[in-house]
Amino acid sequence: MNKAQKGFIPVMLTPFKDNGAIDFDGLTKLTELYLEAGAAGLFANCLSSEMFELSEEERIAVVKHVVSIANGTVPVVATGTFGGPIAKQADFVKKIYDTNIEAVIGITGLLAAETDGDDVFEGNVHELLRLTDNVPMGFYECPVPYKRVISPKQLGALVATGRVTYHKDTCLDINQIKEKLALTSGNANFGLYDAYMVHAVDSLKAGSAGLSCIQGNYFPELIVWLCNNYNNTSLGSEVALVQQFFIDQMDVMHDVYPTVAKYYLQKRGLAISTFTRRIGIGEFNAEVKTKVDRLFADYASLKEKINIENIMV
Repeated sequence: MNKAQKGFIPVMLTPFKDNGAIDFDGLTKLTELYLEAGAAGLFANCLSSEMFELSEEERIAVVKHVVSIANGTVPVVATGTFGGPIAKQADFVKKIYDTNIEAVIGITGLLAAETDGDDVFEGNVHELLRLTDNVPMGFYECPVPYKRVISPKQLGALVATGRVTYHKDTCLDINQIKEKLALTSGNANFGLYDAYMVHAVDSLKAGSAGLSCIQGNYFPELIVWLCNNYNNTSLGSEVALVQQFFIDQMDVMHDVYPTVAKYYLQKRGLAISTFTRRIGIGEFNAEVKTKVDRLFADYASLKEKINIENIMV
């Protein structure tokens, strides 16, 4: 990924048919939507993709499909660690890297138990790097099965190995973001992509390579717009409106996710089902639907205020 420019890396959804099978036609349309919006890369097989609800064969198939549709226009990264012995995780890292992705993402919470100390985590990461030859790696502080946040010192040491090119950060702490950026600033091949839209502008100004957030599964073109204009002094008031919009709408976009995102994309005209394999996310009831309908209307109003172009689906 071009680290010289700020970029939006969507955490991709997986469309399913109403019978629960993967909807590859829908995945094609969704991938094309991200690309048309101006995404700088694609994060396939992530939590938003319902990766834990996919079989190993389905994970590979989804990633191969995304790589095929992207066709080299942007790089693709994908999760490659799903727990168990490090040697087993290393085997799948190499297998998914063979789909022609740019880097394989390691889930921090699956590289050590929640009760393990930093020494165990660090040892397991270095063992994973040793067993995966020269495969470019990245890390994701995924909240499932539990969130293990990489400290600035740890991230600096990992990036210094030359093997780590990507980090999706979910620490939610702008001061920690700044420290992570300071300790990794000497590596031009590394990029930190922030997931937390509450401090998106501050993170971009601090030096983040871009944004990788679930909000891009509602209006990807708006995330791209922010990456392009966050520091444009002539658009200061518009940037402030966008930042406040993300703050104000945070809760509705997370409630009953990813069903709500799929419903929102339906409203945009994308022909996909709202079916999800995830359980325990809450009920997509009339109250939730009304909130998402209001979000749709609020975004239409915001687009007029900042003069952002529609993209077709």
